[in-house]
Amino acid sequence: MKIEDVIDQIGNRFATVVVSARRARQINSYFHQLGVGYGEFVPPQVQTLSRKPLTIAMEEIAEGKVAVEAVEE
Repeated sequence: MKIEDVIDQIGNRFATVVVSARRARQINSYFHQLGVGYGEFVPPQVQTLSRKPLTIAMEEIAEGKVAVEAVEE
């Protein structure tokens, strides 16, 4: 996976940072709530060898597993 693949999916470098950071926080929260039984966070959507939430988030974005809606202000 190259960072260009992730940027191409989102369309903007700055939006890519925001989306990947937000998804990485969700993945991190998922890993921390395992065993507690809450089940409120979505598990990682890709098979990966990485254990880092940011890398997992970027792999999800590159594969099109994360939906992004543009909000105009």
